[in-house]
Amino acid sequence: MMKSQKGYVLVLKTLSRDSAFERAWRAATSRIARWRTLHRERIELASLSDDALKDIGLSRADVYGEADRPFWDDPMKR
Repeated sequence: MMKSQKGYVLVLKTLSRDSAFERAWRAATSRIARWRTLHRERIELASLSDDALKDIGLSRADVYGEADRPFWDDPMKR
């Protein structure tokens, strides 16, 4: 409940009318998009020069460790 100037207003979350299949499809495509992003970011990280890595506080060993992770290994668990 939220208090407004004239009293209390009940705020309800609207129910989704999407089917279970639509929700599952959306979750799957979102997960695949996240995996692709992780893969691209790891390739880009591996392509940075040693000076650029030093600027962001990473060593080449850190980069090798990150680049060797499988694409589905998401450190943020999104």
